Amino acid sequence: MSEHRLESSPKTVHWGFFDAALEPVLSVASGDEVTISSISGDKPVLPGPGYTVLPEHLEVIETMRPGLPGHILTGPVHVEGAKPGDVLQVDILDVKPRQDWGFNYSAPLKGTLPDEFDEITHATIAIDMERNVGRLPWGLELPLAPFFGVMGVAPPPAWGRVSTIQPRANGGNLDNKELVAGSTLYLPVFVEGALFSAGDGHGCQGDGEVNVTAIEMALQGRFRLTVRKDMSLKLPRAETPDHFITMAFNEDLDEAGREALRQMLDLITERTNRSRPEAYMLCSLAADLRVTQMVNGNKGIHVMLAKHLLDVG
Repeated sequence: MSEHRLESSPKTVHWGFFDAALEPVLSVASGDEVTISSISGDKPVLPGPGYTVLPEHLEVIETMRPGLPGHILTGPVHVEGAKPGDVLQVDILDVKPRQDWGFNYSAPLKGTLPDEFDEITHATIAIDMERNVGRLPWGLELPLAPFFGVMGVAPPPAWGRVSTIQPRANGGNLDNKELVAGSTLYLPVFVEGALFSAGDGHGCQGDGEVNVTAIEMALQGRFRLTVRKDMSLKLPRAETPDHFITMAFNEDLDEAGREALRQMLDLITERTNRSRPEAYMLCSLAADLRVTQMVNGNKGIHVMLAKHLLDVG
């Protein structure tokens, strides 16, 4: 196992899109660890005096423009041995803030209530890295639970270039607040090398991400990237130390919920000798369906089931 570092810069980020044709900026062996730095936001969200703006952030926004509307992602990382049909296991080993500020943004025609707000709202949120809190403009402090809103692999080549905004089978803008340090994400692989990228750092977020954004900020994450040839998935899955998580995305929130539930039924029947009706029963009694986000075109539902519930029978 080797360790690698991937800093954010105009040479290592792509802005607004996933594309199977992107050239990797780093190649690693399966099982290697990669520390990835990210940046977030264009020029209008930069803070006023008293805050530190990372030099590479300024360089990116002064020399690059989005390829499609979306996020600034660091990568892609080529993982040796990954082939279409495999699964990339992403162990999230550590996530920490890189700067003393974040931002929240909302605008007309966006968010969960797109027709009810007539002005752009932008707030700089002070980050106290020692105390691990973010301070809102009116003084309320929220504990940080940092995670990457976007983690994904290259999409199928036939899709061409796709925006990072909508979560899809290749992952991307999952906005799942459970994916903090100590959790594991599983992504289906569609191209050789998988081509993993990460960005859209969040200091904290509520389920739903209702006004479009979380505390958006620069993060540093340490990941272990492992090719799994013993797994096959059609949608991302995840797990925490205590829970299994299935996810699905659709413009219709009901359809996203149905598919996320089907994925959990599959997980239960794969891991136990429970029948599908028994798995359905267990989910009705003990699983939690949560709204991941309602604001990214393809809305998200994730289903959480405590791991210990599969230990009996």
